[in-house]
Amino acid sequence: MTTDPRRLRLVQTVLDSTDARRLAEFYRSLLGLRYAEGDEPPPAGQPDERGRDWLVLRAPDGDHQLAFQQVPRLRRPDWPDGPVPQQLHLDMSVGSPQELRDQHERVIALGGSLLSDRDRPDPDDEERFRVYWDPEGHPFCIFVTERNE
Repeated sequence: MTTDPRRLRLVQTVLDSTDARRLAEFYRSLLGLRYAEGDEPPPAGQPDERGRDWLVLRAPDGDHQLAFQQVPRLRRPDWPDGPVPQQLHLDMSVGSPQELRDQHERVIALGGSLLSDRDRPDPDDEERFRVYWDPEGHPFCIFVTERNE
């Protein structure tokens, strides 16, 4: 048995969806990702065979990728107040409070919805972030990581 973690590589994060193409388009637009070869949307009027099964988006630098798996039904988490936990969420960051507000407008325009707003932290908690639902009901966070550039 090996105990060497270098032999194991995280390939991607997979999100279940009842409309894989719609969810992939949301994250493609939000994060500037590109479809893996063969997963691009078909020409207008053509059937979307790939969009009814499995789609992969990749970062231009190859640093990360997201995949979307078509499922017949999906229960939205009741998190944070109900019995069904979130189970997994994506964290994203921006460099300033203004960027957080700018990205908020993009998230809403792309079909996301605000779940929690901590843009104005209380004195005991300096962390600034917002929690959103994507169009399928997966929660994700955008938080401010002040950058000194």
